[in-house]
Amino acid sequence: MRHNAKQERLTALNTGIDQLLEGYPEATVAISLIDPSSAFSFNVNENRIFHAASLMKVPVMIEVVKLISTNTLSFDEKIPVTNRFRSVVDQSFYSIGDDSDEITYKELGESLSIRELILRMITVSSNIATNILIDVIDIASLSQTLRGLNVKHSTVLRGVEDLKAFEAGLNNTITSSDMALIFHALLKGEVISRKYDDVMIDVLLGQKLNEMIPAGLPPGTAIAHKTGEITEIHHDAGIIYPSHGTPFVLVILIEGIAQKIKSAQLGKELSKLVYRLIRP
Repeated sequence: MRHNAKQERLTALNTGIDQLLEGYPEATVAISLIDPSSAFSFNVNENRIFHAASLMKVPVMIEVVKLISTNTLSFDEKIPVTNRFRSVVDQSFYSIGDDSDEITYKELGESLSIRELILRMITVSSNIATNILIDVIDIASLSQTLRGLNVKHSTVLRGVEDLKAFEAGLNNTITSSDMALIFHALLKGEVISRKYDDVMIDVLLGQKLNEMIPAGLPPGTAIAHKTGEITEIHHDAGIIYPSHGTPFVLVILIEGIAQKIKSAQLGKELSKLVYRLIRP
């Protein structure tokens, strides 16, 4: 990309985002964009640390698939469905009480394949599937995997709804720059291998929660992505596959907006602005 064209794009992005955010004074926003085909990148608050919410499920998926790639686990291996998990603080038991996944709770006592648990963890953001999978990996190894991807600030320390860990300040964290690195590595086939990264991308393409980034894209635009949402937190991150042009990575992290509809609207508007300027 020519220097002048790059500068014009940066100016347009900064101006457009500043104007958008004037309508959301309560919001703290981080954005990271990587467009590999033009070697163009763009960041806002990229190293600001946010509560990860359900974006932590992407590193969990990566660690599970990494174990599958070394034949330690298999996609077809069956895992018992339970709603009884140990806190990382004192090993006491707790259960999931709030979840976007209703189906898995009807299967307590049965077994599901790791493949199905990954699908539910990502596509419907199942908390119970996430904790079941966390129990079959090593959190310390997951941390090493993230560092191997040059992830600097993001951490996965505990399962979902481990309230004792939360009260002890043990929270899963992310930055937009770290999430962009992860999705860029997936796009390049450099997380595990082209074969296994494509498997994870296929899972992410099946995402059912599409109120943020996808809502701002032209109809029919494919996106391999994951969302995250808790009180006053609303995130979306993934790889966008335009109908014309090459794929690019976009991460939007939002904190401070209490109404989910309003934070989703901001995410949609940011996505629309970025797409218009990156793939005019």
